[in-house]
Parts: sequence; C-alpha cells; structure tokens
Amino acid sequence: MSIQDLKASIERAERVFAAKPEAAVKQNPQATARIVDGVRCEITGPEGELVASDMPQALGGAGSAPVPGWYLRAAMAACNATAIKMRAARMGIELERLEVSVHSRSDARGLLGMDDISAALFDLQMTVTIAAREASPEQLRALAHWGDDHSPVGSTLRAGPDYEVVVEIAPPSGQPNRLA
Repeated sequence: MSIQDLKASIERAERVFAAKPEAAVKQNPQATARIVDGVRCEITGPEGELVASDMPQALGGAGSAPVPGWYLRAAMAACNATAIKMRAARMGIELERLEVSVHSRSDARGLLGMDDISAALFDLQMTVTIAAREASPEQLRALAHWGDDHSPVGSTLRAGPDYEVVVEIAPPSGQPNRLA
C-alpha cells in the first residue's frame, strides 16, 4: 500500500470515528491456547490463525517454538511499528527504514513459584531504528515516541488493566458432565 493510500485510509477512519465514536470500539478476536504435547501450545484465532509456543528443554519443553513471552515482545514491536508507520503516513513522511526491537529480562524462578519471585518480565526496552529523507532527527524521535504512546499493546502494558480469570471445569474424557 502506498503512503498516499495509507494516509487516505487513516483519514477515512478518522472521519467515521469522529462522526460515530461507537464505531471505533470493538470486541477483539479471541486467542485460544491448547496444550498439545508436553508444554507445547497451539494458539488459534477465530479466522484459522495458528502459532505455537514451547519452553526450552531446561524448563520441560522441547524448544520447538518460541516461548510465550517472545510473543508479547513481538506484539509490542509489531504494534509500535504499525502505529509509527500509520502516523508517518498521516504526516506525509515516507519512511525508508523502520525496525522496532523489544528486549526484556525474566527470572525463571517466578514461573516455577520459587522464593516469591515475580514471574513478570522486567527491564523492558524498545529500540526504534528509523530513517526518512524528509524528516529531521527530532521529528523521527517524536514520531517514535508518538507511536509508543498510541500503540494499543504498549498502552495496555503501561495501564496494567484489570482482568479476571474465569475457570471452567470440564469433565474428564469419557465422563459425564457433573458440576461440582
């Protein structure tokens, strides 16, 4: 898609959302993870999307796919890159290069429930590599920060939203469904 086409799409969406704010609010598609072997998960979406995750051998996995935390970092990187690109198009800036990398650290003891250590990722760092002929370094820095401020994934992580865990007890295979 050309920068002009992207800009036109964004401007159309802005006009629609300005006239009908309720059109901007939607239910996001569900992602469902199922354990398929050991700790390997297949994650599916409603339109047939499919990815897998696994843990390294040291944590009981086969190392056959990225760990789940990698997908969080990948979502942050992709969401920020998308927000930056959309804003650049809206401003008429043709980006020559845009790469977003997200790094973090973690302590596996948290995953294992050891020593009251948090399982949360920490020291998150995002690096934006960006280039455009018709934009100053200050404009590019502002564009990168604007993208981070408006990225749904990054904004969600910063907001620390409430969420609830709903547990549905399924009957074991071959057993009648009894509610306890």
